[in-house]
Amino acid sequence: MSDSPSAWPADDPPPEPPIAPPPEACCGSGCDPCIFDFYSEEVQQHRLLLAQWQARQALREHTKPI
Repeated sequence: MSDSPSAWPADDPPPEPPIAPPPEACCGSGCDPCIFDFYSEEVQQHRLLLAQWQARQALREHTKPI
């Protein structure tokens, strides 16, 4: 994707957060990685994508023609 706001898609929804696995999804046997490790990675990725999306929105607002 281009860095230019005009090149960004008009429809730019925020990223969807990951769905947390239910507590019973963990078998409790000490798996490495555990299902909750995967979820933690997804949460970290979502935070990064959300921060990037928020930056795009702020820049888009800042560069709107008057």
